[in-house]
Amino acid sequence: MDHAAAIRGAAAEIGFARCGFAPLEPLPRERALRDWLAAGMAGEMVYMRRRFHGRLDPRRLFPWARSVVSVTYPYPAPPPPPADWRRDLRGRVAAYARGRDYHAEVGEKLRHLADRIGQLGAGVETHAYVDTGPVLEREWAARSGLGWIGKNTLLLDRGRGSWLFVGEVFTNLELPAAAMEADGCGTCRRCLNACPTGALAEGFRLDARLCISYLTIEHRGPIPRELRPKLGNWVFGCDLCQEACPWNGAGDGADFEELYPSLPELLGLDAAGFRGRFGKSAVARAKRAGLLRNAAVALGNSGNPEAVAPLVRALGDAEAIVRGHAAWALGRLGGRHARQALEGARRRETEGSVRDEMERALSGG
Repeated sequence: MDHAAAIRGAAAEIGFARCGFAPLEPLPRERALRDWLAAGMAGEMVYMRRRFHGRLDPRRLFPWARSVVSVTYPYPAPPPPPADWRRDLRGRVAAYARGRDYHAEVGEKLRHLADRIGQLGAGVETHAYVDTGPVLEREWAARSGLGWIGKNTLLLDRGRGSWLFVGEVFTNLELPAAAMEADGCGTCRRCLNACPTGALAEGFRLDARLCISYLTIEHRGPIPRELRPKLGNWVFGCDLCQEACPWNGAGDGADFEELYPSLPELLGLDAAGFRGRFGKSAVARAKRAGLLRNAAVALGNSGNPEAVAPLVRALGDAEAIVRGHAAWALGRLGGRHARQALEGARRRETEGSVRDEMERALSGG
């Protein structure tokens, strides 16, 4: 039986765009990964330090494995942003987060593929991952011939760009190695130039501590004050480096409300409202406190006086991090109403970090 052809056929039937294979061997990335971690560029993602050697060689985790089956699953590019988000007070959500959480959607398809592979013969073993384990997914996808890793550190497909989810199935089958695709970035720097925080650097390096996606999702504490203005209206993730890439196309107007939500509505969500709206979405990863923190920052960046009223209400939120960022935003917007609200809230506030934000907002700091 031609196992490779059978797996490619099954992957296509299930809905994956592309499928490729690579033999398992140690990835030549130990020095780069170790230096990246030592420089602190992983930020609070301490899980990146766990099972370090297993990330470089999956056989340390699955001694029986011989090959990786890599697949890509495309998602739609985002529609054009509103003409004036500041006037309309609209936030931005990364395109991949629309609809049902991709971990569930792609994970089901990947488990289906793993089952199909397991049916190819007695004793065939499999283990599937989609962004949930100690796997350098883009490295394996590139080694499986599915694209190259661009300067934005994402997998790029010449036909579909980087609007892709990546998944893999480890198996004990011996599968033919794919030819790796040539780099298609050349001298282009559009993604590096598009990053407002300078998170992307030459040498295919990403400093997560500066990345808007990291700051709005993985980072749990206060967003560094010097970076807040650079977040613009992003409340979950960021697509700027993808939108700048010439290999990527633009989307249509579908799902506009989902990707460009009303910032006052977000800031007004209680716990039940957050669960009802985002409980089955990837946005749930930011948690209510994180999403409202981000919405407060975006409102502060709007320069729109209409943002003051929802921010004043947020000064009474149960979460200190939401109150603190609302205070910063009100200080940034300024005006008599904002100042009066900050003065009153400061007298009531018992959390030291929030009082500091309020005092700095009132002093113009």
